[in-house]
Amino acid sequence: MSLKGDPATRSDSLYGRSLREFRRNRFAMMALAVIVLIVLASLFASYLSSYNPVGRDARARLLGPSVEYPMGTDSLGRDVLTRILYGGRISLQIGLLSVLISALVGVPLGLFAGYLRGSADQLIMRLMDLILAFPGLILIIWLVALLGANIANVILAIALFSLPTYARLTRGVTLSIQETEYVLAAQSMGAGALRIMFMHILPNIVGSLIVVTTLGVSSAIITGASLSFLGLGVTPPTPEWGAMLSDGRSYLRNAWWISLFPGMVITLVVLALNVVGDAVRDAFDPKMLSR
Repeated sequence: MSLKGDPATRSDSLYGRSLREFRRNRFAMMALAVIVLIVLASLFASYLSSYNPVGRDARARLLGPSVEYPMGTDSLGRDVLTRILYGGRISLQIGLLSVLISALVGVPLGLFAGYLRGSADQLIMRLMDLILAFPGLILIIWLVALLGANIANVILAIALFSLPTYARLTRGVTLSIQETEYVLAAQSMGAGALRIMFMHILPNIVGSLIVVTTLGVSSAIITGASLSFLGLGVTPPTPEWGAMLSDGRSYLRNAWWISLFPGMVITLVVLALNVVGDAVRDAFDPKMLSR
């Protein structure tokens, strides 16, 4: 027997209508295609380029864009395009994994805080407030400097800083819907707290989480690139977009392509993710779905 308003009885229509609304946005579909193309190009970089991303060639130092090197070479003779392709693996990995960790930890914390309330709510929210008390980038830099500059620590530091976003969002939505009819009906039928939180409340948060996650990935990519630019990200000669920007600082006048192309890729990916995130938010907007 299904309950009126239960997420299980309306999820197909809700997400189906949201998906159709998203598909109507041609600009968002183009942005999604750009993201998919960049992800696939990074994954299959070894098939798209025959150059070694970390190999040196003194005879090819600081060559401008050409047929052989479409985006030129850097100060060590490495093909910039090849390093961008391989660097996408690192930058995208930082963005995706840090957001995934934040969501996997923050969402359950927000559910517990919003549903259980009381001391659990106070403890979890004060912990989130403590994290938010520190300036974002300074906290991340401090953590990476403390733990060591490598990809894993960068991901953990960004994930920790992003944790309050997911916890507070989930808690707020949980507080607003836990008195709805289908939640009260589930409680009256003897459903346990975990079942109610993850089977009845969580489906109502998925739309908001998708929006925040999409925008969070772009923010994490920028943060990861900033850390690499400051020398706190990946260790040379590993290719990464932010590190490539840093490598080209000394050659901006004579070899502008070393920094220009990685910067363009970062801008393109972040812009595309933001466009997709805005389109997803509009697709899940009740006003749009009610048209």
